[in-house]
Amino acid sequence: MVLEFLAYQFGVRALIGGLIIAVTCSSLGVFLVLRRLSLIADGLSHVAFGGIAFGLFTGIYPLYTAVVGVVLGALGIHALGKLRVASDAAIAILFAAGLAIGIILISITQNVAVDVLSFLFGTILGINQTDLYLAAGLGILVLGILLLFWKEWVGITIDAEFARVSGLPVPALELVFTILTGLTVVVAMRLVGVLLVSSLIVIPASAMIQLKMPFRQTVLCACGVAVFSVVAGLQLSFMYNLAPGGSIVLVTICFFILAAIVARLVPKIPKKPAGGSWHHQCDR
Repeated sequence: MVLEFLAYQFGVRALIGGLIIAVTCSSLGVFLVLRRLSLIADGLSHVAFGGIAFGLFTGIYPLYTAVVGVVLGALGIHALGKLRVASDAAIAILFAAGLAIGIILISITQNVAVDVLSFLFGTILGINQTDLYLAAGLGILVLGILLLFWKEWVGITIDAEFARVSGLPVPALELVFTILTGLTVVVAMRLVGVLLVSSLIVIPASAMIQLKMPFRQTVLCACGVAVFSVVAGLQLSFMYNLAPGGSIVLVTICFFILAAIVARLVPKIPKKPAGGSWHHQCDR
């Protein structure tokens, strides 16, 4: 039966949480991929792992400490940038620091093996009401701020130098966007785990960017791909007893392959040269 997992309460929670995460991740993903910052999600996921380990060590709910961890990680990336450390090197440094802290704390904490595995590989079918409320709260916060500064972030994505010359506070906006990415990573960890969290952010966006649509349509289509992937992945997981996180990511990869094939086989329709002001381009 189609969507038979919805007959169970845990399936309903998994679907609601998955839809929130899918829309949030794919919306930010287009901005990150176009700015060549895809690895920032991976770096922040490992910083979040350090926060989770700290929560398990202290007895605090791990996702709360993960939120604090990614905010500190975002601030660290931008602090290293001010020291003229290249962005990819800054991400790698925070990546290593978060992973090292997590490993050390896990090694001195008793009886946490199952909890650690659930965060590493995701347990969307086992999320509770607290996880769902946290996902909804962070998802609304991220999407609300994204829409509030939509034109500014589109402008920075299209041409950061021109946006700076136009008077936009580019460093501050970039910091806020990095923090939003970190919060999205925390939300998505319960779906696909630390090891696959960047996939849900990057792959749907990369698939739709292949088709070279206007910016707004690219974001909407990426959201559609992510939502379908979550639903299809959950159904496949329930039917064939597969890992939900891995199933969802494999569906997104199928979409990427399909989009890449379509982009190369379907003849391009000539478009008129784009005109208008910078704000007009941001609206698109």
